[in-house]
Amino acid sequence: MDTTYLGSLAGVRSFYESGATKSYSFREEQLKKLKKALTDWESRLADALYKDFHKSEAETYATETGLLQAEISYTLKHLQQWMRPQHVSPPMFLFRSSGVVLRDSLGVALIIAPWNYPLLLLLSPLVGAIAGGNCAVLKPSELTPHTSHVIKQMLESIFDQSYICVIEGNGAEVVPQLINNFRFDHIFFTGGTAIGKEVAMLAAKELVPVTLELGGKSPCIVDKDADITIAAKRIVWGKFTNAGQTCVAPDYLLVHTNIKDKLIAEMKKAIDAFYGDSLLAEDYGRIINEKHFDKLVSFLQNGDIAYGGQTKKDELYIAPSLLENVPVDAAVMQEEIFGPILPIFSFTTHDEAIRIIEKNPNPLALYIFTKSADVEKKYIEDIRFGGGCVNNTLVHLADPKLPFGGVANSGMGAYHGKYSFDTFTRPKSILKSSSWPDFKIKYPPYKGKMKFFKWLLK
Repeated sequence: MDTTYLGSLAGVRSFYESGATKSYSFREEQLKKLKKALTDWESRLADALYKDFHKSEAETYATETGLLQAEISYTLKHLQQWMRPQHVSPPMFLFRSSGVVLRDSLGVALIIAPWNYPLLLLLSPLVGAIAGGNCAVLKPSELTPHTSHVIKQMLESIFDQSYICVIEGNGAEVVPQLINNFRFDHIFFTGGTAIGKEVAMLAAKELVPVTLELGGKSPCIVDKDADITIAAKRIVWGKFTNAGQTCVAPDYLLVHTNIKDKLIAEMKKAIDAFYGDSLLAEDYGRIINEKHFDKLVSFLQNGDIAYGGQTKKDELYIAPSLLENVPVDAAVMQEEIFGPILPIFSFTTHDEAIRIIEKNPNPLALYIFTKSADVEKKYIEDIRFGGGCVNNTLVHLADPKLPFGGVANSGMGAYHGKYSFDTFTRPKSILKSSSWPDFKIKYPPYKGKMKFFKWLLK
């Protein structure tokens, strides 16, 4: 096993300890470099993503490069404000003292990215790490080799490798080697729940804090009063973007019995309008590899195909597919699908829908289509989920003012915008007191002072 990359980690630690990363001017300069590089390397990144995914240039910009540009712009606009000390007023019993909360950088962060959005999910956390004044070690996914290699070239062209270090290789080998041989100050992992647990256990040996952005089966609920045409278009778009390989894609559909047939008919129209012959469509992607393709094909046997179902293994192509009459305990309902297959269930009461959702608790996202504020409120209050949308899908992750993250099995911690800055910094509290007055009552002996203490601290 090649472990030569371990030697570079000492250099990253030394760079951080030099203090070079901590000033606002340094952080601002690095973010501007990254923003410019994304523009300069845009065509090369798009070409790499097409080779790995058959992802179109427009979809690459909309779901990866463009979102990163927006994230950096938002961070640059607000970073100076985020870095300012927060002054607080102490309670009366700390008379003539003043308090301040500083945001302290963490140190050296390890960022581990998945394959489904290999640019966005590697560099979006990096924006937070840079803004927080840290150094970073990046581990891109080996399952997207073209994108990984171009990212490495781009970052090495603009950053000192002792500041931002990119390490390629098989994650199953590289990640344990990194964590076992170097104490990081934070680990940010995006990926599946099973691997996330392994990363957390490795980190726990040295009490390294972690952010885990995981997945889960994200339900989409369409109630009987929903705008069916709008719901159909937005569900189809959210589900089949990146050929369904999106952690917050609607994983399965719960539709009220009264409108089920109408919704399915509208979804078929939407698929035809968006993709036509999806095998030839410029804006329809491919499955990441044969192993995942074979698993997805097996899922197609778990119900009746209401639409789609066509596959072509030599192109890793699976058509946008709708499944009906799926048993709730079928294989397709036991794990996150991560592909262009949408099981459809019907319900008549809200409690019935919630019982189905509770078979796969703590989803990363929840989508609700309804015109009723009461229905919306019930689902939001009764279901534990990371984040979501009402009358839309996916787009909550594009707002930098909203935290993005999961709960329990779908993750811990959050990022985007100020939440990224907070993730990659820690609050450091300082209380400064005057030398005068120095009240003797606070010192021992305490006999006869209890009544005063109870009054002062009530």
